Amino acid sequence: MTDTYRDSGRAGPENEDEFVDMLKEKRCSSDLCHALRDFTPSPYKGGPTCTAADLPKAVLESQYLRYVVEEIATETGSSLEEVREEACVILEEMSQNLQLGFIRLLAYILTKVLKRLFTGIHVNIEGLDALRKAVQETPVILLPNHRSYMDFMVISYILFTYDIPVPVIASGLPLAGMKMFGEIFRRSGAFYIRRAIGSDKLYWAVLSEYVRTIVKKGYAPLEFFVEGLRSRTLKSLMPKLGMMHMALEPYFKGEVYDIKLVPISISYDRVLEESLLAHELLGVPKPKESTAGLLKASKVLQNNYGSMHVNFGRPMSVRQLCRGKINRCQYNLAPRDLPQKPSADAQACVSWLAHLMVRIQEEGSLISPWSLMACLLLQAPTTVLTEQGLPWHQLTEKTLWLRKLALDFGARLSWPGQVPDPDAMSSAVALHHSIVRREAGRVYLVQEEERERKRPINPEEDVIKTSVAVLMMAAYRNQSLHIFVRPALLATAIHVVKTAQRDELFAFFCVLRDVFSNEFIFIPGKSSQDFEEACVLLRKCGAVHISGQEVTVPDAGLEVLSFLQALLQPFVDSYQVMFRYLCEDGVHVFAEKQLLPAVRNLATKLILSGELHTYEALSSDTQKNVVSALRRLEALTKLKASEQNEYRVNKAAVRRINDIFCGKIPPQMLQTTPDAKL
Repeated sequence: MTDTYRDSGRAGPENEDEFVDMLKEKRCSSDLCHALRDFTPSPYKGGPTCTAADLPKAVLESQYLRYVVEEIATETGSSLEEVREEACVILEEMSQNLQLGFIRLLAYILTKVLKRLFTGIHVNIEGLDALRKAVQETPVILLPNHRSYMDFMVISYILFTYDIPVPVIASGLPLAGMKMFGEIFRRSGAFYIRRAIGSDKLYWAVLSEYVRTIVKKGYAPLEFFVEGLRSRTLKSLMPKLGMMHMALEPYFKGEVYDIKLVPISISYDRVLEESLLAHELLGVPKPKESTAGLLKASKVLQNNYGSMHVNFGRPMSVRQLCRGKINRCQYNLAPRDLPQKPSADAQACVSWLAHLMVRIQEEGSLISPWSLMACLLLQAPTTVLTEQGLPWHQLTEKTLWLRKLALDFGARLSWPGQVPDPDAMSSAVALHHSIVRREAGRVYLVQEEERERKRPINPEEDVIKTSVAVLMMAAYRNQSLHIFVRPALLATAIHVVKTAQRDELFAFFCVLRDVFSNEFIFIPGKSSQDFEEACVLLRKCGAVHISGQEVTVPDAGLEVLSFLQALLQPFVDSYQVMFRYLCEDGVHVFAEKQLLPAVRNLATKLILSGELHTYEALSSDTQKNVVSALRRLEALTKLKASEQNEYRVNKAAVRRINDIFCGKIPPQMLQTTPDAKL
C-alpha cells in the first residue's frame, strides 16, 4: 500500500503475533466473574458528566430544535405543543438508556456465546491503549466495518473487558422490536434509527440534534457503521454520509475543539450468516429481526467459525485531517443554533473523510488463507469444481504463490505461524465445509442439498443451486479484493488496450475506476495516485517494466497479470450482462423491481448456453451497483414523477461504455483528465 494511507491512520500490529486472544483467559475462568468484575473506565474530561436521561432533555431544550419546531408548526398549521409532543415521541423511540447492569448481563451472555462460536477473538492492545487515552481527551467516534450481526455488540464487549467507556451505538429500528432483546440492547447503549426517514423534517432535526449532543457533551464514544448497512458480499460498501456529517458538525461549528475518529477493522475466518447472505443476493427476502428468529438461529452454536480479529486503528484528529479542506468561518455567518445547509466544501470534506475511513478499515483487516484460496478456486471453471474437482496439490501450490504476491502488495495475513502450511490450508478447507469438500486429493464445490421432489430439478434451478455456493465463496474472495483491485485494474487495461503507452493505459484505468467506483472503494480525486500505486506494485513484483512513458510486460510477469485480470473478470462480465439487457429492443423505461429479476433471467440463460461463465452476474448487489454507476455516468436517468424508482435508458451512452470495456474505442479517444466523467 502507498504511504498515503499509512501516514493517515494505518495503525496496530503488522502481524498476527502482536494480537492478543482475549478469549484464552476466559476459557479458564468464570463467565460470571468476568461480568461482575470491577469496571472503572476513565471518562471524557472535557466537560461535566452527563446521564442518559440528560440527553433527551438537552435535545428538547436546544435552540436548534425549538427553531425547527416553530418552523414546522408554521408550515403545517399545527400548534407548537403538538409538534413538540411529536418530537418527544421520536426521542422516546430513539433514545438509548445505557446502564452498567445491562452491560454486565450482555457480557455474561456474550462470553458464553463467543467461546462456543470462535476459537479466538484477537485484539490489538496497542490500538486499545491509544483509544483509552483518546476518550479522555476528546469526543471519540468509533467506525467499525459491518460484516455480521456479531459486529453490533462485540466492540462494547471488548471495551468493557479492557476498562474503556462503552459506546452508544446507532442501530436500525427493527432491532428495537425484538422482544426482551430490543430493550437489553437499548440499555446496553443502542439508540434506534428508522431506516426510511425520507423528507421527515422533524425526524431529521431530532436525530441530528441527538447525535450532535452526544458528541458535544462527550457523553460516551459514538459508534456507527460508516457503510450504513451490513455488507452482504463481505466487500466494503460505499460510505453513507448523513451520520458522519451529523457527528462532525460540532467540530465544523466550533462547538468542540477536536474529534477523534477510530476506524476499526473486524475480520472473520467464517461469517455466521454466509448462507443467508448468498440467498439474499439471489432475491430471497431478508428475514425480519425477531427474538424467535434469534432463538431459532441458536443452532449456529453447534458450528465452528474460526477466529475473529478486531484491529483498532490509531485515533485520528479531525482537526488535523480537515486542515486546508474546509473553511469553518462560513459557520460564523449565521447563529450556530439555526439549521444550515452544508456548503460544497463541507460535503466534499465529509465524503473524503468517510471514504478514507473505509480505506483504512480495509487496510487494517486481516486476510485468511481461505480468502486467498477462494480467489483461486473461483478462477477455475465451475464445471471443474462441481464435476472433476480441482487437484489439491495444484490449489496449495498456487495459494503459496498468491500468499507471496499478497505480502508484496502490503497485505496483512492471519496465516497460522505455528503449523505447517499444508495443515493451515487443510484446516481452512475443513472450516468451510459448507462450501467445498476435499475428497481423493481433489477439491469440489458443495451444492445445496436437494430436497425431495416430485419432479426432477430443471436447468434453471440447477443454476441457482450452484450459484449459492459460488456466491458464498465469492464473499470470502472479496475479503482480499482491496489488496489487488488497483493492480487488477491496470492488468485489465493492459489486457484490453494492448498498448505500452503509459498515458493510454492511464486513460483506460480511469474509465474502469470510474465505472467500478460503486463496486470498490476509491477516494475521490485520487485517480493519479491509484494509478501510481498500481504501477509501483506491479513493478515491485516484476510483472511490468516501466521506462519513461512505456509500460512493458516481461514473460515472467504474465502469471501475475493473468491472475489479476481473471480476478476482475467476473465484475466485467456481470456489468456487460446488464449493459446487454439495457440495450435490448423494447427496454427504454424500467422499474428497478422489474430490472433485477429480468437481468437475473438473462444471466441464467447465458450461463446455460455457455456464453457466460460467472454466476456472480446473478447477484442483486452487483446489479444495483451497475444501476448506481450508470446513473452517476448519466446513462440512466431517474424519472422524477415516478413513485416506483423508474429509470430512462440512454442506450447510446450504455453502448459506449460497453464498447470501451470491449476495447472497441481506442484509448486515444478517452478523456485522460483524472476523475472526468465518461
